[in-house]
Amino acid sequence: MEIKNIAAIVIFTALAVVLNLSPLKFPAPYAPFLIYQIWEIPIVIVFLLYKARVGVVVALINTLALFIFFPGALITGPAYNLAAVLSMLLGMGIARSLLEGHFPKNEGVLAAAATGFGIGLRAFVMGLVNYAFLRFPSPVGYSLPDPVIIAYIPLILMFNVTLALYTIPLGYTVARVLRTNLNVFN
Repeated sequence: MEIKNIAAIVIFTALAVVLNLSPLKFPAPYAPFLIYQIWEIPIVIVFLLYKARVGVVVALINTLALFIFFPGALITGPAYNLAAVLSMLLGMGIARSLLEGHFPKNEGVLAAAATGFGIGLRAFVMGLVNYAFLRFPSPVGYSLPDPVIIAYIPLILMFNVTLALYTIPLGYTVARVLRTNLNVFN
């Protein structure tokens, strides 16, 4: 692995972890057990500036930090977060691979498509993950019966959609500014 990739992993992982531990978080008003944060933005930025595997490595290391410092109400919560982040990144990557050759100079179209694909795949995957695992006892789930899980799914989907709706565009904006103003990313 190139030294600049290792440096990016260290820097962006540190930023994600610091943002994880910061007070910049608030519960979703419609579901207080879901927490809005901004720590995923550095993961999106590094995913956009470097190869996909660098973004995935940062997401994995950040998940380890979440297990240690901020697992949330459920000790396996960081695994849920990892599924959300990786599915969002995969959706972004699919959009870029499908459209990059068609719109090589139109970053707005690529950003919009990546946002849509990232949101769509994240919502789909997290709907499945939550439906499958919330029924199990702690530490995997909350021993919820099917009717309760089904009632929670729309709230979980709304959370994942709205979180990705600000995370991806902000990540794109910061990545574009960094790429434009710093020679390191060119």
